[in-house]
Amino acid sequence: MTKSSSESTRPAPSVPVGVTVENEPPPAATIGELRASGWKSYPVKREMRKNLLERLSSGRPIVEGVLGFDETVLPSIEQAIIAGHDLILLGERGQAKSRIIRSLVNLLDEWSPMIAGSEINDDPYAPVSRYARDLVAELGDDTPVAWVHRTQRYGEKLATPDTSIADIIGEVDPIKVAEGRYLSDELTIHYGLVPRTNRGIFAVNELPDLAERIQVGLLDVLEERDVQIRGHKVRLPLDVMLIASANPEDYTNRGRIITPLKDRFGTRVRTHYPLDVDTELTIIHQEAQSLDDVGIRVEVPAFMAEIVARISQLARRSPRVSQRSGVSVRLSVANYETLSAAAVRRAILQGEHEAVPRVSDLESLTSSTLGKLEIESLEEGEDEEIVDKLVMAAVLQTFRENCPTEQLGQVVGGFDDGHVVHAGPDLTSADYMAVLDSIPSLRQPVMAIAGSESPGMMASALELILEGLHLSKRLNKDAAGSRATYRSRS
Repeated sequence: MTKSSSESTRPAPSVPVGVTVENEPPPAATIGELRASGWKSYPVKREMRKNLLERLSSGRPIVEGVLGFDETVLPSIEQAIIAGHDLILLGERGQAKSRIIRSLVNLLDEWSPMIAGSEINDDPYAPVSRYARDLVAELGDDTPVAWVHRTQRYGEKLATPDTSIADIIGEVDPIKVAEGRYLSDELTIHYGLVPRTNRGIFAVNELPDLAERIQVGLLDVLEERDVQIRGHKVRLPLDVMLIASANPEDYTNRGRIITPLKDRFGTRVRTHYPLDVDTELTIIHQEAQSLDDVGIRVEVPAFMAEIVARISQLARRSPRVSQRSGVSVRLSVANYETLSAAAVRRAILQGEHEAVPRVSDLESLTSSTLGKLEIESLEEGEDEEIVDKLVMAAVLQTFRENCPTEQLGQVVGGFDDGHVVHAGPDLTSADYMAVLDSIPSLRQPVMAIAGSESPGMMASALELILEGLHLSKRLNKDAAGSRATYRSRS
């Protein structure tokens, strides 16, 4: 090995493509320069605690873009990190578990030094791999160091039945054996995900799905600090923050996680879905893709977005929907996007310049809803009926929350003289404006809900009132295909 401490041969810092770097890495290029700079080495959990306390002191959140957890989930996570605990997040699908775990990378120092060429982020002051130990023994303070961005100190594995010890811990590299090394030589090992995440965070998604023998291997490398590969025992004192996620039902099922590994987690945090419609709506607006490139103006009324959010809220309380798999917030986002797309399609076909979703567009949500729900049903076709009932219940609740009830008596009375109103996706906004001219009592409540004189908004508000009056048994409705007819009950 040759000594190299010049700037020209300094290892380039390793940063993933597309990652924004806030600061340049420090200039130290050798262990000697690192000592002279005053840099100190800390265990990863102590490093995360230090950075967390700084964030708390400055009022910055530890997780960006996750809503509804400020008073429930995040305090428990913060306490776990302060205590130096390994952590497991329990929750059904779509509860932002993975986003939370990945966001915790921000609690690592932005740049950290390692022995240049090390596969497992060896600490310059305390190397653990055979390669790094030999290099430091030969070069001493002239050993080159490379600066690693915090995003590369994170490893993640989705537990699947085909996950192997080689994936998690490592395996003998046949190419290195062919080069003349012995099987018992530590340098023949091709390290797996956990050793390559040394001095960082390792996450296991859906931990209970990891086979027991793999769980044992994971425990050995994290707890016993050694591994056995092909009968050879390798001492590997890794410094890793272990974070896992699991479905609560799997986690509590005896035999899904070996007891010693389960005992390693110092803190268990239960995540949850949005507890109210307002939080669900905020997430929808944050996550949904915009349709600002379709050539027409797209505007989703607040009451239509509220219906979408209520569908998910109601599904989470429905006995006909499997609560074991959960009702992800992704359902709300997908339904919002589908509803907007249906309005755009209708507006394009009708030659209109604005796309505003209406109650009649809610039929489009059947496909996007059934793709994300598990229905507790044994009869064919009943799943669509269950979705229809969820949609109707959401429309009725939203109608009651938004419509001026004191004016509804006059609206119902306007139908007593035989007026009939047609509704459906084949009607234009101008058709609905004509309805307001024929039944004057509709105009004021429609304006109160629409909040705008836009024909599209007025048409959408009118459909909500008509459907709400039908669902509250104050108007009759005859449906034929996508067309609906509203008339007096008398």
